[in-house]
Amino acid sequence: MTHNPLSNTNIEFFKTLLGKKYVLIEQGDIAPYIEEPRKIYSAQSPCVLRPANTEQVSKIMQHAYAHNLAIVPQGGNTGLVGAQVPKTGSEIILSLSRLNGDIKISKLTQSLTCGAGNTLAQVQLAADQADLLFPLSLASEGSCQIGGNIASNAGGTGVLKYGNMRDLVLGLEVVMADGQIWDGLKVLRKDNTGYDLKHLFIGSEGTLGIVTQATLKLYAKPQNTSIAFCAINHPKDAVNLLSLVQKNSDNQVTAFEIIPQIGIDYVLKHGHDARFPLGDKSPWYILLELSADEDKLIEILEKAFEAEFVTDAAIAQNKSQANEFWYLRHMLSEVQSLEGGSIKHDISVAVADIPEFLSKAAIIVEATIQNARPVPFGHIGDGTLHNNVSQPVGMDKQEFLDQWSKLADKVHALVLELNGSISAEHGIGQMKFGAMSKIKSPIELNMMRQIKQQFDPKNILNPSKTVPLC
Repeated sequence: MTHNPLSNTNIEFFKTLLGKKYVLIEQGDIAPYIEEPRKIYSAQSPCVLRPANTEQVSKIMQHAYAHNLAIVPQGGNTGLVGAQVPKTGSEIILSLSRLNGDIKISKLTQSLTCGAGNTLAQVQLAADQADLLFPLSLASEGSCQIGGNIASNAGGTGVLKYGNMRDLVLGLEVVMADGQIWDGLKVLRKDNTGYDLKHLFIGSEGTLGIVTQATLKLYAKPQNTSIAFCAINHPKDAVNLLSLVQKNSDNQVTAFEIIPQIGIDYVLKHGHDARFPLGDKSPWYILLELSADEDKLIEILEKAFEAEFVTDAAIAQNKSQANEFWYLRHMLSEVQSLEGGSIKHDISVAVADIPEFLSKAAIIVEATIQNARPVPFGHIGDGTLHNNVSQPVGMDKQEFLDQWSKLADKVHALVLELNGSISAEHGIGQMKFGAMSKIKSPIELNMMRQIKQQFDPKNILNPSKTVPLC
């Protein structure tokens, strides 16, 4: 479906509605909104709109719907698959960063209501100040926004215990493609009155509606938290260790992250004051966090040593040391860029299949790009891996990145062979849009298209993203 170009009349309407300073039309002002973190997608936009509230978003969409203008909703612009930036160069960016008003907390219902533009870090802090916990945690939490977390169904390091963003949302306020406002801001833990509409918008990447407010679940803070950095010899040991820890901790595992030695080497080389907590190197490491006291962690590690699942371990003695452990994990994505080009795969398979995947994926990488450096890491506790690959030393960066599609096709074929997912937590966006016909059955695609058609008949919300219409 062809959309209309932005006209001067449209621009004047938006300036009257929002105020001139919140309608960006100069390319220098627009530039930060079209440059996404991986710098892969670079289409222009004729305009960036920065509404301050739901009513303004509604009026923007009423106008866009009436004049057939394509809109790309954008949060903190931290997405990694290009869902939040234009594709054709004619789409208007609708930035939700100003929807960041007061955060309201109810201790009685253990819930929090905030705007789509509030950052994840702001929400975490507000919960913490109320002596509660919002458990979603991401490396980009200082800049990613709640609306984007919802649109991408963000995962992060706490999924094992608390679930994805989908599991943390109680209610939503959403502006539809035609400007109607759906008020679904409920705090109910149970509501079995027909279809649960909020779940259609969570993970939809802004293709069905624009989230403007959200009510989120909060939790009591764990009374005790203990963290260990463990050396292991093989991913099979990680799977066995996870089973042992879950069994002996009454399922109090809050994080279980796998890190390869090469990743640690990168962080120690490029990170700021990074410290390695163990004496000797090992092929792999597990960052383990329990909602339990240190005595329980020691008891579990003793069993792990006895079973030979762990070869060495360090337990954080204070919050500062715990932060040092987490620094080694959180810096992994950032430091890879300092080693040249990085081809990234965001995949998930059954936890038991992780060792087989890693073994076969390494063979695929070497056969496709000789001497490329696999850097697989991530949330092995829930079966998620960032199967990243750094360019060979000395290879031209662009020559390496040109192999992205070829390598991704082979890795994704392995994932599908193991009945996994090629998009565990980053979404589809532009990057994996062309793969949807390979990973979804005809009936799944047809149902998705019917939902898109019903919610956005003119296809003005984030067109050419997520769901191929033909």
